[in-house]
Amino acid sequence: MAVFTKLSRQDIEIFIKSYSIGSLISFEGIVEGIENTNYKITTSNHHYILTIFEKRVNPEELPFFMSLQKELVTHGFDCPLPIENNNGSIINKIQNKSAVIISFLEGKQLQSILPNHCKEVGSMIARFTNITKTSSLKRKNGLNLETWEAIVNKCKESKDKSYDDYFNQLENELVFLKNNWPTNLPKAIIHADLFQDNVFFMKDKISGVIDFYFSCKDFVAYELALTINAWCFDFKDGFQSKNYKSLIEGFNEYSSLDQNEKKSLNVLLRGAAVRILVTRLHDMIYHPKDALVIPKDPKEYLEILEWHQKNPEINL
Repeated sequence: MAVFTKLSRQDIEIFIKSYSIGSLISFEGIVEGIENTNYKITTSNHHYILTIFEKRVNPEELPFFMSLQKELVTHGFDCPLPIENNNGSIINKIQNKSAVIISFLEGKQLQSILPNHCKEVGSMIARFTNITKTSSLKRKNGLNLETWEAIVNKCKESKDKSYDDYFNQLENELVFLKNNWPTNLPKAIIHADLFQDNVFFMKDKISGVIDFYFSCKDFVAYELALTINAWCFDFKDGFQSKNYKSLIEGFNEYSSLDQNEKKSLNVLLRGAAVRILVTRLHDMIYHPKDALVIPKDPKEYLEILEWHQKNPEINL
């Protein structure tokens, strides 16, 4: 469950009075997700999402995330549109926390992934980054190589010794990544969190993308690497080559990787695996006893990392 901030009907009614979105009919907490609190609210006008930002999102960065979504919608990309209140303000306060109302997207996350879904995702990444390559918006990637190393060092301070094998592998891998990380590949604003729960489908077609709170300027090929790891590996059956080929096929419909990007892909895939692995390790080790969210198993991404270490070339 991920409703961290509990709201009453009266709380929501008072909040939406400053918006021209109609009167409240019903509301329900959305249990999916681990970062923020979300409520689906139904008014006399339409459905909306009320998002309350919890500790992990820096309030100073919220204007970037809102502007990015507005820019994407302007270019015809399917994602939630932030709604202004009657004073022209998008980011407002509820229970002393930053909050926004955004448009509601129809569709659901997939329960099982097929190659045709991965082709849709590849096409979506190409269209997304084609829009954001020329964006004037800027945000540094806060989860870069230096941050991964800092997270590992913090995890090592724990008295829990059951993850020592992870730390040994990560120390060696971080040395490799620091020595081989590319520096001059094409960049765009990327989503950086395109897991299945952030991509909605209707009738096997993408209906929209949500949760842009890791978005930043980084390599387009790194966005592909993060997404390949999330969509083309199965915890039980390993690498899914058909999913991978379909994802790249979809990407190539609207864009393409140059030779330097292709040469760097294995390093980026390994880095993308480390990025998720270290954050999962951190969440597992420092998991509060009273937390509402069950931490995800880091073992899955250790296995993905090991696969890329053993398979340095994937045909593009």
